[in-house]
Amino acid sequence: MEKQTIEITAEHSGNRIDKGLSAFDPEWTRSKVQSWVKEGMILVNGKTVKPNYQLKKGDRVEVSEPEPEPLEIIPEDLGLDVVYEDDDVLVVNKPRGMVVHPAAGHATGTLVNGLMHHCTDLSGINGVMRPGIVHRIDKDTTGLLAVAKNDRAHAALAKQLSEKTVTRKYTALVHGTIPHDEGTVDAPIGRDPKDRQRMTVIDGGRDAVTHFTVTERFGDFTLVECRLETGRTHQIRVHMRYIGHPLAGDPKYGPKKTLPFGGQVLHAGVLGFTHPSTGVYMEFDAPLPEDFDALLKKLRDRD
Repeated sequence: MEKQTIEITAEHSGNRIDKGLSAFDPEWTRSKVQSWVKEGMILVNGKTVKPNYQLKKGDRVEVSEPEPEPLEIIPEDLGLDVVYEDDDVLVVNKPRGMVVHPAAGHATGTLVNGLMHHCTDLSGINGVMRPGIVHRIDKDTTGLLAVAKNDRAHAALAKQLSEKTVTRKYTALVHGTIPHDEGTVDAPIGRDPKDRQRMTVIDGGRDAVTHFTVTERFGDFTLVECRLETGRTHQIRVHMRYIGHPLAGDPKYGPKKTLPFGGQVLHAGVLGFTHPSTGVYMEFDAPLPEDFDALLKKLRDRD
């Protein structure tokens, strides 16, 4: 069971608890929140409340999110690109188009299905639907993910993520020319009140920090390296849009007229963490996928 504590700001004060909390996570639907309130899995200032409770500024809300409902995971030989593996951890290079774990509409073909075929010793901390999954990247984002093969390793990696000591660097192609060579976006992220399928920068959202460095300019596009300090849902996509440079190819956060790429041009190329058993820092690199590299060559040739 995953626990989170949220402090309510003026932005969400006055909202009914189901509406207010649904702004903090794309998977927290109002119906889910209502059922958790009824089951006593949500406490406000240490006490249970009724489903019609109205949030107040300063409320400390503790959410004990239950494990996913049991689901039969079908092992599938998906030819996973395993970059590193030992008795504690596994690092995999996820291809574009692959969902990380099963969910509505994606019962097969996910990274978890492939992991269940590749090995049987995976952490059970996140439940049967997300065995071994410590962190996620979006379906159409390529690149590196760490997977825990036992609960001790999972807890150690989760702690590093919480303490912001994991190195996560992404390569992204964004619209427009960024004039300065580097910068930091420090802006809270929550669910977009106008579109529940999107996240946005919003008062009262969860802290989110992205550092970026320009590596190449192509006139109307800029190649950047983004380093995550936090790991919110769609963080890089939301933050780059917020500063006026949405990711190329992004169907959710980019402009209507963008590159036909089949998704956002984003690659998790560097992942580093301290090994749970040895205490040694390890860092892994994954080269740009062929379609990303080919796109950059076209832009260079055009210029």
